[in-house]
Amino acid sequence: MPKLSAGLLMFRRRDKELNVFLVHPGGPFWQKKDLGAWSIPKGEVSAGEDLLVTAKREFEEETGIAPQGEFITLGEIKQAGGKFVTAWAFELDCSPTIQSNTFSMEWPPKSGRMQEFPEVDRAEWFSLKEARIRILSAQIVFLDRLLTHFDSDKR
Repeated sequence: MPKLSAGLLMFRRRDKELNVFLVHPGGPFWQKKDLGAWSIPKGEVSAGEDLLVTAKREFEEETGIAPQGEFITLGEIKQAGGKFVTAWAFELDCSPTIQSNTFSMEWPPKSGRMQEFPEVDRAEWFSLKEARIRILSAQIVFLDRLLTHFDSDKR
């Protein structure tokens, strides 16, 4: 059964442009990856759990920021590994300073030593143009859908 995640794309308006808030995954595998490695804050949905409730919880766990306001549906995508991600967007302007939860893994491999790493090691605000370069390729659709939402508001 494919994995299902839910997440939030936070945005702000600066000088008549949209900026989006993306996170960089923590841990040794992602340490030297940048372009195409960033993501919306998201996490796995437990059986029977409401998707938006999951998205809000995961956003706060990964960033320390409590999501609030109106949530705009961005739909679902399928990532390269087969995981389905459902997302919403919301508007909030805040510092990109985060407080992420952690996970444990054996590192270095086969060393027998467990180490803790942050789930998210940093977050940043990006213009939509820059975000398209930084975000995982499958998640670019969420940026397009956010932009479409605002384009349709102007009609």
